[in-house]
Amino acid sequence: MVKIKKIHLKLYVRIGLLVCGVVAIVLLVANIFISQKIENMTRKNLEEKAFDIAYIVSQSPTIIEGLSNSSNEDKIQYLANKIKDSTNVQFVVVTDMNGIRKSHPDKTKLGKKAVGGDFKKAFQGDEYVSEAKGTLGESLRTFVPIRKSNGHQIGVVVVGISMDKVHESVIQSAHTIYFGIIFGLLTGVAGAGLLANNIKKIMFGMEPHDIAKLLNTRNTMLKSIREGVLAVDKYGIITLVNDEACRIFNKAGIYNVMGKRVDCCISSTRLIYVLKSGKEELDREQEIKDITLITNRIPIFINGKVDGAIATFRDKTQLKILAEQLTGVKLYANALRAQTHEFMNKLHVILGMLSMKSYDELSQYIKITANKYQREIGFVVRHFKDPVLSGFILGKMSYAREKGVNLILSENSYVPEPFHKETAHDLITIVGNLIDNAIDAVFTSDDKTIYLSMVFNAQCLHITVSDTGCGLEDKNRIFKKGFSTKEDNRGIGLYLVMVSVEKLKGCIDVYSKINEGTTFDIKIDYKSEEDKL
Repeated sequence: MVKIKKIHLKLYVRIGLLVCGVVAIVLLVANIFISQKIENMTRKNLEEKAFDIAYIVSQSPTIIEGLSNSSNEDKIQYLANKIKDSTNVQFVVVTDMNGIRKSHPDKTKLGKKAVGGDFKKAFQGDEYVSEAKGTLGESLRTFVPIRKSNGHQIGVVVVGISMDKVHESVIQSAHTIYFGIIFGLLTGVAGAGLLANNIKKIMFGMEPHDIAKLLNTRNTMLKSIREGVLAVDKYGIITLVNDEACRIFNKAGIYNVMGKRVDCCISSTRLIYVLKSGKEELDREQEIKDITLITNRIPIFINGKVDGAIATFRDKTQLKILAEQLTGVKLYANALRAQTHEFMNKLHVILGMLSMKSYDELSQYIKITANKYQREIGFVVRHFKDPVLSGFILGKMSYAREKGVNLILSENSYVPEPFHKETAHDLITIVGNLIDNAIDAVFTSDDKTIYLSMVFNAQCLHITVSDTGCGLEDKNRIFKKGFSTKEDNRGIGLYLVMVSVEKLKGCIDVYSKINEGTTFDIKIDYKSEEDKL
């Protein structure tokens, strides 16, 4: 069995064929009705013409006198043929009340009885039209009685138009319709082509099956992504909302936003501003009913004009959880890397002592190293209750030793677990940047020492970072974004410190002397988990 391959016509071809077919059918049906109407109108016009001629003949004094006085009959033939020639009809026949012809295009028929079988009603005084076959062939015949001034009927005038001429007139009238049909069909073809090309342009040259495939892919993508997606048209009407966006809106008590104006549903939206300005807004915070979102807003351009806008957003809480996980993993990874490097050096020492068979010294070295390690970890774990912060401190201590810097923790340091988890990340930003700057500051000093103190008391956390470095020359500009005494486009660390301190409602004091060192003294509001008890 041969399988017939299904032919897929392109969309613009199908549109063209459809429009042409519809136009052709409409014109064909119109032609049927119009042609019939034109035929009737043409026939009626010819009938009226014949009636007018017959009336003129019936009212002619010459005709009336000729029928009344046999001596004047010759004038009837002359006048009737003259009227026939001037009006271009087939014949004008005048008969008396006996049906005897007094005029006829063929002189040999004069004085003979008229034929056709349709004279009866005319002799009774009726006016009418009939089709009959006479001596001149089939014709359209109009009968009008001839009366004297007193109303007495003395004869009948018959005006005939050949049926061939009637059909010819109908065909000539139909030619105009045929021309209109052809012109309409050509116009329809041209319009179909323009319409098909315009639709193809609007759909970027894509076929319906390509659009259906793209739509299915888009719907699947919108359902699978973890970010909320909301799109509006150029009037600010919401045209697209994915499942994640609906979930966030429902959580905020906002329902059924599709088809509504975005600023009427979401008071904090800035999509209307994006539509007007045509400028994107990236990574902006947005509050919706106590839900904080991180939102990106991008205008949609078509042919260089803003035709809509789209916003993607995600619950900031989820981002914080991911950031906590990522930060914790990174900090522990850095700590493990530094400690691995540190203990590789110690293993080399142990291997050297084994090679020299210095077993007593080796035992003592191992005990000292183990005790120091346990003291350091135990101290950090006891004094820094947040695991992320404690892992960070251990990592920084290992990193400092790797750089040849002595990082000393104050014995009074104590930081309880924060009430808000994101506070730990702000602390890491503050302490991390200060320690990194301190390591850079003491790098060229003989005394490479850094002191770190973090003391909690009465919902206040006092942080002190001191170094024995080269000091600062311009304390007033160090927190300005982009300002740095180092190269490689740095100058962001202390700016982030200031931002985090301000976020935690704290203050910073800086004390520095050239070639003696620098101290950063910070106080911030700190609410701990212990405060809930």
